[in-house]
Amino acid sequence: MELKDRLKHARRLKGLTQTELAERAGIAQASISEIERGLSRSSSHLVKIAQICGVDALWLAEGVGSIPAPTEPGCALVGEEIQKLSAADMVRQMLAKTGSGLSEEARNRLLQAAEETDSHPGDGSAKVGATRGSAGDMIRIAHYDVRGAMGGGQVTHDYPEMLRDVRVSLSHLRELGLDFKEPHHLKLVTGWGQSMAPTIKDRDPLIVDVTVRDFIGDGVYFISWGGHEYIKRLQVADDEHYEMISDNPKHKDRIIRKEETYIQAKVLYVWNGNLL
Repeated sequence: MELKDRLKHARRLKGLTQTELAERAGIAQASISEIERGLSRSSSHLVKIAQICGVDALWLAEGVGSIPAPTEPGCALVGEEIQKLSAADMVRQMLAKTGSGLSEEARNRLLQAAEETDSHPGDGSAKVGATRGSAGDMIRIAHYDVRGAMGGGQVTHDYPEMLRDVRVSLSHLRELGLDFKEPHHLKLVTGWGQSMAPTIKDRDPLIVDVTVRDFIGDGVYFISWGGHEYIKRLQVADDEHYEMISDNPKHKDRIIRKEETYIQAKVLYVWNGNLL
């Protein structure tokens, strides 16, 4: 079995959709989709995903060991004793038992991913959106090193690095006209390139609503298409296609298939003062 098959098998054992698994792991649904379609052959989130699905992380990452079945220990349901172990401890135990055939590089890669998982505890939901302000009207919007290309496309980040939070007034955001239900639905990302100028300039920070995962009308969206991330204006071309539009007339618009387009968020505001 290849990684794409192992991930699909693990996810189905747990009874999760791609979206549900992605939400629990704190990553984009497109990241799960790309692995299962064979477009991505690795991820630093595999230890976390294995924990969520209740399968052996070494099996999921490298195919070492037998294919888990619903009746096997550690599959679908794992014991409380195992759950109390850190991800790094679990991987160390698994490497000691069945990892002798792995290269040193593969062993170190698995252990490093597990240690990163331990340093970001929880179910992953804290990685998405904004943290609430501790008092009063102020909130903190988490700023992530996630780049949406306004041009040729940015390769998807499996593990976005969080930059310094931005502290803003909730009432001020409302006064600016931002339409969102909860402040923790918001996060800050960066646009790269010139294809959306002058609306969005190169490296402009953008406030996006991560709960918008479907087309809700003409607007600027943060999307995954063809294995890359884009920030583009979308309009419906017909029942099966979107028109992906660049505001910069020097860049060509494209017709893209809806079934191949994954909406990650809707862009609400550009830090240069443009409401979208």
